[in-house]
Amino acid sequence: MYVADSRASTQAASAEGTARPSTAGRYRTAVAPTVLALGTVSLITDVSSEMVTAVLPLYLVAGLGLSPLGFGLLDGVYNGFSAVVRLAGGHLADRGGGRHKWVAGAGYALSALCKPLLLVAHTLTPIGLVLAADRTGKGLRTAPRDALISLSSTPETRGRAFGVHRAMDTAGALLGPLAAFLILRATVDGYDAVFTVSFCVAVVGVLVLVLFVPGGRGRAAPSSPLTRPTLRAALALLTHRDLRRITVCALLLGLATVSDSFVYLLLQRRLDVPDRWFALLPLGTAAAFLLLAVPLGRLADRWGRWRIFLTGHGALLLAYALLLTSWHGSALPYAVLALHGTFYAATDGVLMAAASDSVPEALRSSGLALVQTGQAGARFACSLAFGAAWTLWGDRTALLLATAALAACAAYAVSLRPVRKAAA
Repeated sequence: MYVADSRASTQAASAEGTARPSTAGRYRTAVAPTVLALGTVSLITDVSSEMVTAVLPLYLVAGLGLSPLGFGLLDGVYNGFSAVVRLAGGHLADRGGGRHKWVAGAGYALSALCKPLLLVAHTLTPIGLVLAADRTGKGLRTAPRDALISLSSTPETRGRAFGVHRAMDTAGALLGPLAAFLILRATVDGYDAVFTVSFCVAVVGVLVLVLFVPGGRGRAAPSSPLTRPTLRAALALLTHRDLRRITVCALLLGLATVSDSFVYLLLQRRLDVPDRWFALLPLGTAAAFLLLAVPLGRLADRWGRWRIFLTGHGALLLAYALLLTSWHGSALPYAVLALHGTFYAATDGVLMAAASDSVPEALRSSGLALVQTGQAGARFACSLAFGAAWTLWGDRTALLLATAALAACAAYAVSLRPVRKAAA
């Protein structure tokens, strides 16, 4: 049911929204088939990637004996290296006039091919190269995929569409650590088995993308030089006040966002979680993300996307504050992981929905890539800085500095709130 292109239904929805603007956005509940198909691909792919992500911190620190600084370097590569190719992926998708699916597919395929290479990489340099290639694939696919979601949705339901996609994506993130946990308990060479199964699942995700996600032919390139899909036009999008503010805020807040892996390592140290249970910690984040992604996406459509985005960072601040307290109660991990998942539910898809309002359709993939590049690059820098601070001063001091930085950046972000929508 996903093979047919959804553009006709999307255009009909847009016409209905024009005729009855007071009710269409309020009562419309369906999302485009393209969103559901991409959500299925993301669900399968996240099972694969989160299997690796769940065991990677322990594998590198406990298995290979890396220091927090060395792990911070690799974690920065894993979470931020995609920044260098996101602009290229966004530009290729826009330039091709309908290549969004195939550029995204190339990214998914590259990430899948990297999974078995972890079986033969056992030192810092080769592991770093494998992770860099894997994140290159993520960088290629993210902007074209989000552009497809945005273009197949109406402005009134865009937050909901991203919420549905992120919920399906997070269902995979919930299943991935669970699969890794079961594999580690059932096999002797647990890490190798996890990497092998992860590769097989990733291949299935690529096949689903090829077979069921509509390719579509993009609209004809507009005659205006301001919206022609060129690199110069993409960079010129930053002259738009709203998009520039969104990009600056994503960058600043990313500079103070501690990576997931460090959050889980901090929890393990605080509570002395046994190694065999470590892979289950991401389940708490994923469960909260899954439950809240759609409700918060719908709330962002009604109440304001920027408000929800900043509220999500408030939840992250509370999670950091709990980790800094002396509380060691049994409810601590549940509270921290619930707040961590709330942060992602309120920011991940909501940020892309907010940025889509300020980007013309011909440059949608490139514009979203600008925001993603700033955020990914900032998180790369944060991982390096946090790992270095942990090595020099200890985990508590490093987290205290990150909390203070996040509070300052969030306070500044309030003043940069976008005030209008740019016409598509």
